[in-house]
Amino acid sequence: MKVAVFSAKKYDQESFSQWADSRLKFSFFDVPLDKHSVKLTQGYAAVCVFVNDDLSQPVMAELKTMGVGMIALRCAGFNNVDLAAANELGLRVARVPAYSPEAVAEHTVAMILCLNRKLHKAYNRVRDDNFALDGLLGFNLHGKTVGLVGTGRIGVATAKILLGFGMQLLCYDIKVDDELVKAGARYVPLEELWAQSDIISLHCPLTPQTQHLIDEKSLALMKDGVMLINTSRGGLIDTKAVIKALKSRKIGYLGLDVYEQEADLFFQDLSGQLIDDEVFKRLLTFPNVLITGHQAFFTQEALQQICQVTSENLLAFKANKLSGNEL
Repeated sequence: MKVAVFSAKKYDQESFSQWADSRLKFSFFDVPLDKHSVKLTQGYAAVCVFVNDDLSQPVMAELKTMGVGMIALRCAGFNNVDLAAANELGLRVARVPAYSPEAVAEHTVAMILCLNRKLHKAYNRVRDDNFALDGLLGFNLHGKTVGLVGTGRIGVATAKILLGFGMQLLCYDIKVDDELVKAGARYVPLEELWAQSDIISLHCPLTPQTQHLIDEKSLALMKDGVMLINTSRGGLIDTKAVIKALKSRKIGYLGLDVYEQEADLFFQDLSGQLIDDEVFKRLLTFPNVLITGHQAFFTQEALQQICQVTSENLLAFKANKLSGNEL
């Protein structure tokens, strides 16, 4: 079965060559799937897409015209997919619901530690032969309160690490994880989580209900100097509201691996170009902001699982069966 892979980077080609099922024939396109590149799908039975590809109704209607029958997401999130349109068009959509949740969890904790102990500043200082400690003061994580919004597999993996630091754990989710409760976590309403947490980390999907979950109203309830971490989806945060909170010192530390308008920025080298996004450029001016380019998932183990589960989803479609990962 022929599969067109969009937004494909070198590491995608290498990982699919190494770990994907040999019965599948992949063609790699470095451009994102959108209304222009959809013409490339002629003759393919399926497309394999990533977080910033366009799966709106017009694009999927064109996929159907081209003969594509399946959309294989090589990610867990699906906020970029018009599922109602896919169902109406008869296009199967399957995702990779969980791939090495520890990868994202460990990146989350790395951002917490880096911001707290100012490792990014210390690294540059030492390279300039500056060994002064002024401005590098951190705080003990032990005994502090961390609020996790979302306790799916990634949230739970994050919780287990932070509990190991001796932190107090507050959680919010529509479903309670009994094992976390046994380990000492406490589920509370969002308002209580905002008010009591020294560190807040987001691990929930982007839906109409969670769009701009972090806004002026929720920020006003938080502690002064709160640390906010987002390794989930950029749209969970109202970036302009967060910038105001940084300026007022309401947010003391901000770690982002995702950004609401990242589709025009992340996963490409723009070092030789001017970036027109003034909001993003403003974020970069704050010394207490740490941004990585959607790399939290990026480990060998995660790439292997993505390839293997994506292969299973595609082969199930080919055999007219269900893999269990359909949306």
